[in-house]
This record gives sequence, structure tokens and C-alpha cells, in this order.
Amino acid sequence: MDLKLDGKVALVTGSSKGIGEGVARGLAREGAIVIVHGRNKITTEEVADDIVAQGGRAYAVFGDLTNDDEVQRLVDDAQSFVRPVDIVVNNAGGSGEPEDWTTTSPETWASGYDRNVLAAVRVTTRLLPSMRVAKWGRIVNISSLAALMPPAKRPDYSAAKAAMIAMTASLAKEVAMDGITANTVSPGTIRSIKLEEGFRKVAAGQGLALDAPWTEIEQRVLPMFAKVPMGRVGTLEEIADAIAFLVSPRASYITGANLRLDGGMWPGL
Repeated sequence: MDLKLDGKVALVTGSSKGIGEGVARGLAREGAIVIVHGRNKITTEEVADDIVAQGGRAYAVFGDLTNDDEVQRLVDDAQSFVRPVDIVVNNAGGSGEPEDWTTTSPETWASGYDRNVLAAVRVTTRLLPSMRVAKWGRIVNISSLAALMPPAKRPDYSAAKAAMIAMTASLAKEVAMDGITANTVSPGTIRSIKLEEGFRKVAAGQGLALDAPWTEIEQRVLPMFAKVPMGRVGTLEEIADAIAFLVSPRASYITGANLRLDGGMWPGL
């Protein structure tokens, strides 16, 4: 299926590593002109350069999304490379310190809300005017299954990610008549470098070799962390493919949705 993304300009925040990098690479494979974002200039440029080396089109922007001035600068840079941004994937954020209800503090909650929810707000509100003029745009906010199935630990993270789902639903209604869609994607357990390193350390404690095949590591360790009906973790490619469809013209009637990518973990309807 041709997703008709050739030449669309996509800004993916927090795309110098992890899920964001996977999404940026996936959109580039579909023909989009990708703007890679990160705080570290070297790693961000490495991702953009590699996308170009693989035959894609990419640029790099840098900045702290909790700083208004830096957000304005990187958005201005992004809009100047080719033309105004058509697609934004608000992926940057993160869980922060592994606090629980015995150690959590209001400061932690404020910080988590700032780097997840407000970071997405800062970027989105700056890109909306040009999308409205063009009468076309796609906004995807990356939440988490933790927003729907919050664990006891990191309550600030679950609350911030839940806020992103509500924020997206509100935004979708606001821009529905402007040719713009807004959706949320909530990943479950996804294989990244960080997750694989963690799984391998746990597996080593269970007697497996650190360099054992991933399938053996996955089968041994995953049940200790999550009950995934599919019996495996998701891949970055699966996240990227789902987002590529959501931001494409093919998904023009999907807005305000929260797409769970969790291998069946969600127990609800």
C-alpha cells in the first residue's frame, strides 16, 4: 500500500534514539522528509546522516523542549529546511526517576508533566498555524500503556501520559475542520537498546549467557515484567509502521483515537 507520504515533512521529537529514532527511520522509508530532533548534537546528526546514507531525506534540529526559546528556535529551523512541517510526532519525554508513593514529590510530578505534556504543547501550538493555512496536518502524541494500566511505581509518569491522551482528544475536536488529525499512540513493552540491555542483565542472573539469542532472553524474562498475550515484545518497526499509517492521507478519518500497541495486554474493551 502506498501511504502517499513521499515529500511530506515530518518532525519527530526525541528521535536521536529509541522509539523516536525508529519512527523517524520508518517515515523516511515511506518517503517522508524527516527532521530528527535531539538534545545531543552529535547523536542527532548521526541519525539524520545515516538516514540520508540509506537513501532517505533528513535534517537535524536540536533543543530542550522544556525551554520556550529553544523550542521556538528549533521549530523555526525545522520550518526553514524545505517548507512548513506537515507532520509532528511528539515522542520526547520519558519517565525520569523510578519513584513510588513513598518517595515521590510534587517537584517530580511538575518535571514529568513539563517534559512530556508541556513539551508536546510547546511544539504543537507553534506548528498548528501553518497546518491550518495548508488545510492539512497530522499530529501524533506518544503516550504509554502505563496511562491506561498505571503501576504503583512512577505515578507521575502514568499521570502525565494519561494527560496526553486527554489533550489529544481535545485537540482533535479543535482542528477537525482544518484538515488536521490528532491521535495518540500508546506503546506497551517495546524492544529498544535500553530494554534489551535490561532484559539481558536479568537473564544473566537467571543463568543465561549475556550474548544468548534474543528469543531465549525474551522468553525467559518477559513473563517477569509483563503478561503479554502474544508472548513477545513489540518492535520499533511495528511502532513506526503504525504511526506511518496514522500520519498518512490514508488515515484521514481517524482522529482523537488512542492506538494501543501492546500485544494484547490491555484487559478492557
